[in-house]
This record gives sequence, structure tokens and C-alpha cells, in this order.
Amino acid sequence: LIESVAGNTDFKLDHQFAVLRLLDETAQPYARKLAREYFTPHELNKFQENRLWLVLDNLCRHTAKAYYAVFNRYCSGDKGAAAIKAQLPLLAARAVYAMTGQLKYICAHYGPVNNTIWGNLAQLYRHAEQQQYLDTPLALYSGAAGNTTVKDELGRLLGWYGCGVNSLKPLYMHLTERIAGQYCSSIDIGAQQDANSLFGFDLDHPAAPVHIKAGVTVYPSMRFVGMAEMQPKLAALIKTLEKGAVPENLNLGGTYDAELVREAAQYLLNYLTTPPSRRSARRGVQVKLNVVNGFTKMIERTDIALDFSNEQPAHWDVEDISASGFRTILPAQGTDGIRIGSLLGVQPDGVPHWGAAVVRRLMRDDANRLHVGAEMLTNQITGVALSQSGGGGGGFEDGQPALWLQAKPGGSSGEAQLLMRADTFSANRSLQTQLNGKKYLLIPGRLQEKGLDYDLANFRVIEQESDPGVP
Repeated sequence: LIESVAGNTDFKLDHQFAVLRLLDETAQPYARKLAREYFTPHELNKFQENRLWLVLDNLCRHTAKAYYAVFNRYCSGDKGAAAIKAQLPLLAARAVYAMTGQLKYICAHYGPVNNTIWGNLAQLYRHAEQQQYLDTPLALYSGAAGNTTVKDELGRLLGWYGCGVNSLKPLYMHLTERIAGQYCSSIDIGAQQDANSLFGFDLDHPAAPVHIKAGVTVYPSMRFVGMAEMQPKLAALIKTLEKGAVPENLNLGGTYDAELVREAAQYLLNYLTTPPSRRSARRGVQVKLNVVNGFTKMIERTDIALDFSNEQPAHWDVEDISASGFRTILPAQGTDGIRIGSLLGVQPDGVPHWGAAVVRRLMRDDANRLHVGAEMLTNQITGVALSQSGGGGGGFEDGQPALWLQAKPGGSSGEAQLLMRADTFSANRSLQTQLNGKKYLLIPGRLQEKGLDYDLANFRVIEQESDPGVP
């Protein structure tokens, strides 16, 4: 229906806008329900995930296109334009809001972002700035808590997208977008660069917002996004979440565990205070990797496995590599299991041992090829069997396989990182294992990362001469 309204230029402009608003407002409660089902902490089956994504992506895409079509007709002076002049702030704000949703669902499937989005966004911003309605307060939808402005909605989109969303899992993409929306009134956009300018957006050459460094050449068409005022708000939110409580006024579009929300808020705060930078130089060296996906498949490649799988590893050609990770481009087919946070076993050709990596960035290009960026956890893993210190009990099954990560140069002595089966780590449970003929007591440190099928945890390691039976 929205698509048909957007393409029907026989409507007088004020009538077209009225019908579009009615359809959009009617769809909103259903769209929110489906979004709650899609952005869930629980793993969806592939069919349901794709079904929900198709509906939500189509709705946001067509809604954004429809609002921009109305905006375009207004700028062209079509019949009925004068009748909606007073509603321009609402028209522009809803267009930007729909574009935010469109971007979120593109990112959730790691798809390529059409530059048309950035071009349309630049036109909306330029018009709102010239006609001086950037800061006009409005109610975006009936029942929405508080007012917003065109500038707030632009700040939400540019600030959120600029914070490296292609390095997040879909659930965290959603949570960071909602948190950015909660505090979007504290995001500043202006023509003057200052010490707080974090991102730049060029109205004459629109593209994704880029991180701004001091001393760069500034053009009159540049607009700068600053998020310094959001930092204390995020810090205060994180303190509340650390107590296990999600503030009632924090609208996340659903009910989420406080720890999940805290991790999303902490990601944003970390990005704003210390934007990530490349830790080591990339080298143009071609390397062929054998690759397996998932904790269980990695265990099968070690001596600790009870049996060896006959399944052959995938073969990846890597041309962009550094000491801390690698990037590669994979064909469209055969990559369904790869996602942000996927645990990979990697073995360069000619190397006897396997290493471990985690997928940190994904993006599909126009040819549907998958661009994968992965962080190396270690160049060598060793399979070990874990038992609970002091005997059984406590719900821990002795003999569980795990992966001992060989320490990187400069790592702390007396500590070890282990990859364990998901939901195995406990901060209150010491473990025992053997490695290279020696017995070790593993005193839990912290859970460094939790994946779909693994826990990555730090332990303090004490070598033992004999079984001490430490409780």
C-alpha cells in the first residue's frame, strides 16, 4: 500500500502525504512487535529470521522512499505543496527515522548501503537548514514519549551509524541505535569543526559519516557531528545497568537483560572516548587458510577430540593480513554460518597447528560477496580436558574439552586464556587440567567474551606437582 501511494503522482500532494501518514501510523505497532521478535537475545531459526527480516526491511525501505518522494514533490512545487508547508518538520523527521530503520536492517544482514540513502539525507538536511526547521519540536508519532526534531533524528542516524555498527551483532546494532535515539538531543551537528567533532558528513559529496581528525581540510559543505554531551549520560546509564536495573524511561523497543544493555552502552561510550584505530599495519601477502567454523569443529582438529571429523575445512585466500587479524572476500555461496562473533579455527597452508580467530566485521558488496574481517586470538591452540578442582558436583561435567590459547608475545605470565563450551565459565569455580605432561590449577579471572557456542575466559594458572585436592 505504501509503495502504491508513493508512486501515485495523481494525488494532490497534501492528500498523498495524509494517506502515507495514515498507513505509516497504522503499521507502527505491528512493526514494533515484529522488531521485538527479530531483535531477540535467543537464536532464531533461519526461516523465521529471514521471514521477519524481509517484512521489516521492505517496510522501512518503502516508507523511507515514500516520504522522500513527498519531500521531492514539495521541493518541485507540485500542486498542494503550500498545504503541507507547516508539516515539513514532521515530513523530514519521519523520512530520516525511516532511513534509520532502513540502514539498521541493511546492517543486520551486512548488506551494501546504497549511496542514494546518503544523497537523500544530505538533501533533507540542507533543506531543513535553509528553511530553518532543523530545531522545530514535533511529536514523531502519537503516543511517543517526548518531542524530537529533524536535527535530533539526523543526529541519531549519523551518530549511531558512525560508531562502527558493522562490527556489532544484529542485537547490539538494535540496542545501540535505541540508546543513541534516547540521547539524540545531546548530539550536536553544525558547520563549524571544534574539539568535540567526531564525524564529518559532506552535503556536496554525501557518503557514510567519516571519523574526523584534527587538522583535516574543511569544506563549506561539511557538517560535523559531536557527541561529547552524550558521554556523561552513557556513563550514568552504565552505572544504573551495573546494578541490574534497566531504567523505565529507556525505550529499547522490547525487554532486555540489563547486562546486554550495559554491553551495548559500554560499546558506545568506548567508541566516543577512544575511537578504534588499526593496531598494526596490513601486509599485502597472499596466504591460503584452512578454516573451520565453530567451537565443536575446532575441538575436532585437536588431539583432545574423541574422534576426527571427515568433513574437510573450507579454503580461504587471504591477501590483507596483519599481526592482529586478516580480511578476506568470500563468494556469495557457502557463507551462511559466518556472522559477527563467529569463532574460526584457522590453519595456514604448511603450518602444522591451528589458530583461533573471531569474526569482527562483515559486509556484503553489490555482487553479494562477503567481506570478512577477523581478529586473531592466537596462532596456536591446544586441546585440553577440564575437571572441577576438588572433585565433581556443582553442575560441571568433568572431562569437558577446551582450547588453551598460546599466549601472544608480551602476554602476562601466570595467566592463560581458554576457549570453553558456551555457558561453562563460572567466576566461582576453579578447574584443573593437564598440558604437556604438567598439571595446572586454573583459578577463574573474568569472562572476556561470550559467543553463541563458546566462552572466552581468563584464568590464573598455578602449576602443581601432584593432585592437591584443592576445593
